[in-house]
Amino acid sequence: MKPPFAVWLLSALILTALTAGPALAQADSMQAMPGMNMPAMEMPSTGILGAYPMSRDASGTSWQPDAAEHGGVHEMAGDWMLMGHLMLTGVYDMQSGPRGDDKTFLEGMVMGAARRDFGDTDRLNFRAMLSPDPFMGRSGYPLLLATGETANGTTPLIDRQHPHDLVMELSATYSHDFTKSDSAFLYFGYPGEPALGPTAFMHRASSMDIPEAPITHHWLDSTHITFGVLTAGFVQDDVKLEISQFTGREPDQARFDFDPIKLDSTAIRASWNPDENWSLQTSWGFLKSPEQLAPTIDENRWTASATYVTLLGAGSSIAATLAWGLKQLSDGTDLNGVLLESEYKPAAFWTLFGRAEWEENDELAASGAIERVGKLSLGAIHDWRIAEHWKIGLGGSYDFVFVPSSLSPSYGSDPHGATIFTRVAVE
Repeated sequence: MKPPFAVWLLSALILTALTAGPALAQADSMQAMPGMNMPAMEMPSTGILGAYPMSRDASGTSWQPDAAEHGGVHEMAGDWMLMGHLMLTGVYDMQSGPRGDDKTFLEGMVMGAARRDFGDTDRLNFRAMLSPDPFMGRSGYPLLLATGETANGTTPLIDRQHPHDLVMELSATYSHDFTKSDSAFLYFGYPGEPALGPTAFMHRASSMDIPEAPITHHWLDSTHITFGVLTAGFVQDDVKLEISQFTGREPDQARFDFDPIKLDSTAIRASWNPDENWSLQTSWGFLKSPEQLAPTIDENRWTASATYVTLLGAGSSIAATLAWGLKQLSDGTDLNGVLLESEYKPAAFWTLFGRAEWEENDELAASGAIERVGKLSLGAIHDWRIAEHWKIGLGGSYDFVFVPSSLSPSYGSDPHGATIFTRVAVE
């Protein structure tokens, strides 16, 4: 895919999402006009994978608590339910010290989905998601302690977060209900997200307003953009079991193209929503040669996470996630990572957020020694509603970075980071 076509494709999907809100309002007003009453199509209310609340569905085939907000603009077009969602964030990012940098960039996503139900038992869903990340440049944005992937195919990205590919997801899902509580499903993505780890960070209820990626991204949810995923699963009430075959290699530094499908890796995940406020998962994955710069190294990844969401009143809520990931590399190296993050909405248009992380990392020191590092991020954003489905926001965050004495000469005496950001969302 050449960049000019990529620009056209991204612009077309953004335009679709931006016009979805006014189109929906116009359709509603036409139905309200005398002589214009038309039979309303029934909007589906169940999830994509089974007969549970629609709000449970998250990225890929992952689950979140039923109490989580279900964003997006929905409209019926004949037998199809269409959904559009957009969030674009302009960020000024400053990271301190000898290994820091500053940059202004655009990140986010634009997503569209089309779903058709066949009777009361079968569902077909298509989803497409694009990102403006590649336009920030191959080296992504500065982020102290972040590691993973490469910018040029020859050197690793260290203290920088890689940009995500232009095409984040192109997927199809088919599910069938055997009873009111039992269903089975098939999911194919190119790219897509295998059954490994918690919901991807930009979709998690506890982090979707945080402008930076977690430094534990490659311990927990880095497989959310995988070029070739086939997942089969079974749902019984509030329990989901699934298995994936997928391409183990992470996306390369060419962010506008499609990487080869290999299906050389396996993941298994068990999820449980004990009530409307909780979503739990544990998963294991074997990743064949995930890193381009270490092709002989395979990885066993273990994850476990718990996400909690509760509504406190009109426009007020709390969402939190506790997650652990373990990377067991085939060279004998074991690397743990832990994340705790939360978002608190005291009122409809205010969000306060925080994220604490700790990890064992063997890429930060030139010697390859395992270093134990940590980070605490705190911030807030205020939104303003400018139309029925549109809002704009302004926010900021500050990062406290913790490194051992062995890394102090590289990071300085007071390593930290800060962002100022503005965003527009259609939901």
